[in-house]
Formats: sequence, C-alpha cells, structure tokens
Amino acid sequence: MIRISRWTAFAGVAAAAIAVSTAVPATPDTTTAQARSSMSSEDGFQQTLDDLVAAEAATAVLLRVRTADGEWSGAAGVSDVRSGRPADPAGYFRIGSVTKTFAATVLLQLVDEGRLRLDDPVAKHLPGVVPDGERITVGQVLQHTSLLRDYMSDPGWSTNRWRGTERFRSYKPDRLLAQAFRTPAENPPDVTWKYSNTNYVVVGRLIEELTGRPYGKEVERRVLHPLRLTQTSVPGNRPGLPRPHAHGYALLPDGRTVDATRMNPSLDWAAGEMISTTRDLSRFLDGLLGGRLLSPAMLQAMRTTHPTSAGFAYGLGLQEYPLPCGNSMTGHSGQLIGYTTYALRSDDGRQMNLSINLGPKPPSTEALYALASKIFC
Repeated sequence: MIRISRWTAFAGVAAAAIAVSTAVPATPDTTTAQARSSMSSEDGFQQTLDDLVAAEAATAVLLRVRTADGEWSGAAGVSDVRSGRPADPAGYFRIGSVTKTFAATVLLQLVDEGRLRLDDPVAKHLPGVVPDGERITVGQVLQHTSLLRDYMSDPGWSTNRWRGTERFRSYKPDRLLAQAFRTPAENPPDVTWKYSNTNYVVVGRLIEELTGRPYGKEVERRVLHPLRLTQTSVPGNRPGLPRPHAHGYALLPDGRTVDATRMNPSLDWAAGEMISTTRDLSRFLDGLLGGRLLSPAMLQAMRTTHPTSAGFAYGLGLQEYPLPCGNSMTGHSGQLIGYTTYALRSDDGRQMNLSINLGPKPPSTEALYALASKIFC
C-alpha cells in the first residue's frame, strides 16, 4: 500500500457506508493479483501503477492487461483515504461512457434482426421525439454525427462535475431529451462529428421502443448473460456500488475535496450509468470484437470509423486509438465523477482495462499512451 501525505487531508470527508447493489449476483475473486497472474510484475505494470499514485495522479488504480506474455492484474493506492485500505484489483467501478458500447451492441443486434436499419430516419421509430428526426439516421446517432445538442453541456446536468445533493435526483430519459432540445443546436458549418451524450439517450429510447422492454434489461439479456458478465450491472436509480470498490473523489474549485462515490446515475442513463470490473470488461471486449455478439457485417459496420479531433476515430459506439508504433486499440473510454475508465483491445487479443480514481494531478495523456504502448506495441 502506498500512503500519500496529501491524502490525509481527506480524513474530514464524510465516509458514508456504500450501499451494496443486489443486482450483481457474483462477488469478484479477491485473491491477490500475483496469484491470478500468469505474468511477472517485473514487466513493470505494478511500478507504473505505483508511480501514478505516488505522483498524486490517482487515489486508486486498477489494471488488467493481456500481452503476448500472458495476463496480469493489479492495483495501487487505497480503496478510501479515510481507512487507508489497499485498493482491490478485483474491485467494481463506474464505467461511464463505456456504457455506450453496450447500448450500441444491443441496437446493432436489432439491426441484425431486421427490426430497423442504420439508414432509417430516427423519426420512423421515435416520431416527434428528436428535432429534424426525419433527416437524422440511426447510424448518425450511433456515430455522433447527428450533431444533436448535448444536454450535459448545461450547468448542473453533467455527472462529471460535483452536484451536491442534486446527485441523488432521479431522471427519466424523456426529461434528458427535453433538456437537450430546449434550445436549438448551434454547430459551425464545417463540423461533421460532435460527441453528444444525447445520442445515446436516443439509442436507449430506440431499444425500448423496438423491444418493449427497458434498455437495461435488454443489455442484461443480450450481452451480460450470454458472456457471463456476472460483475456488470445497469444500476438505474441505485446510488451505491457493490463491494469491494475504491471511492471516487472530486476536488472542488474552492479547494475542498468531496467523496463522490454515491450518486444516482440516471442522469447518464444509456450514455454512461453502468458498473463493472476489469475482468468483465475484458470478457466483453473479447466477446464483442471476437464476433460472438454481432454478425460479421454488423461488426464491420460498428468498427467503420469517422475521423474526429479528439485523439481517436469513432465507429458505432467504438473508439479507435492510433499508437505511435503504428498499432491501434479499439474499445471505449469513460468518465463519471471520481472514476475514469479505459477498456481497449487490439485485433491480436492484447488488452488494457484500466480504472483510475483521479487524484489532484490527473495523469497526462503522455503517461497513458506510454502505458498503452507497453501493452500494444
């Protein structure tokens, strides 16, 4: 365990007991990373995690990797700064926008089943719901080329920022869409791609309209159960995480640090509410990119990317990151206050599943790419 003196200032933070979700039927394996690993920590991954914590980039870091030499998982930092308990490499965490990949997979399965097409106008299935829905296609919504206004750009509507007691409010998806569409989107004429959480609220609504079931139930039935992702859940209005988990903290502009672990994630809904572990994210990427969930044609469509200015190309719910060595990694990143996630895989099966509970000096892009290059290059 690494102790950082600066974190002792967090001792005054109220450490409320974390509610355990009953929706996740399995408890992670809590054996040590070394016992589960087929790789030696001499590869430097543990040192990398320790360095991130020592540099105050994180209070906790969980990592599961697969390289040509095998698999390794480990953790650094503390599960909460008050008790100083070591972070558990098998812990649960909020995956934020990695949820989008799960939702996109379900909608693409419905395309495979002939219930809709990627070039269908959204208005065909959700009449009157989306402005200009007659001209915006299902594919554009999945790829963030719809240019719909992001409701999370409004003050008080983003789960990446501290919202005080408002973080326990419950939201319905139609309320999120009403907020997004209360004013027209303003986009420069040369913009062709714009990341918007509104798109994946529309994706969730499409799933529900076409199946007659909650989108989360369809994620469970179509993705979690077939791949045996027993450590992944769609929490809905439940504010806590299953144990074990590392707490997420937020540093406020006035210098205070608050425990942001407990929150109602319905403000994210299909755009970012889910909870998982590094083990389950690894299984998910293997199942999805290995062809177990979609037809070859639909998986190819999912992986066909549009250029962006955000450091990655974007497919239909998938990000593709290029690396300096010429290789690339495919998956998704996610952020929800207190938690940052990267779930990435290469075509030859190498993986990086990383959860970071950010500290006061978040890791640089260069540090993250250096870790990714160690795995994928």
